Amino acid sequence: MAPASLEEALALRAEHGDATVLAGGTFVGILMNQGFLAPSALLSLGNVEELRGIEVVDDELRLGAMVTHRAVERSPAVQEGWPALARAFSLVASPRVRNVATVGGVLADADYASDPPAMLAALDAKVVLRSPRGERALTVGELILGFYRTSIEPDELLVEVHVPAPAGPATYRKFRSRSAEDRPCVAVAAARGDRLRVVVGAVAGTPQDFPDLCDGDPAEVAAAYAERIEPLSDARGSAGYRRRVIAAEVRRAVEEVSWTRA
Repeated sequence: MAPASLEEALALRAEHGDATVLAGGTFVGILMNQGFLAPSALLSLGNVEELRGIEVVDDELRLGAMVTHRAVERSPAVQEGWPALARAFSLVASPRVRNVATVGGVLADADYASDPPAMLAALDAKVVLRSPRGERALTVGELILGFYRTSIEPDELLVEVHVPAPAGPATYRKFRSRSAEDRPCVAVAAARGDRLRVVVGAVAGTPQDFPDLCDGDPAEVAAAYAERIEPLSDARGSAGYRRRVIAAEVRRAVEEVSWTRA
């Protein structure tokens, strides 16, 4: 199914709730090739131009679900107002992947080892879900429930991401343990406004976000995050290795967004 408008896509989604939604296809293609996913039907959003917009409305960045990583990376509006977000998207895999992978796809996949979710969470982004029943907005933490699990209902589509203007400096740090194009072993996003926000990705089923640990100097915040998080072990690093990397990268991220160095 290849609808040409958002209205048609929503109608088809409501009618075929068991269909697999296809955005850029970079992750779905891998799952299908490895035999983990055998869709009975595919609902492609490739022809829905309404989902490809990048605009700033009242100091809020609005990214359509079908906007590619490369488009976010190279957008003058994003580079000027949300430079840490542009950087996070620029570090995903390779240009070949970024030319295809989409903003909505990377969030709807809920892949724990993705780059953008941690940065979007640190910037207090909201995800807009829509169905024939109406519309609702969720935080990244409310959207991603665990490994490859989200709160998207069978009749809903993720249509847009809203990112408020940063109130202060923000940064994204990606630690790779194997190759320059690899997914992160540890990802740390930090943003400072009225308060410090630190989100650690790629170490557990959901982005790790602990506001109660964000008071203190960089070393104290880093030590607290390394102690609180229960990291996983995979091909990119053991739990013990990740814990040491978390301590180092959280400290560096908090130092980068401190007001004295802004």
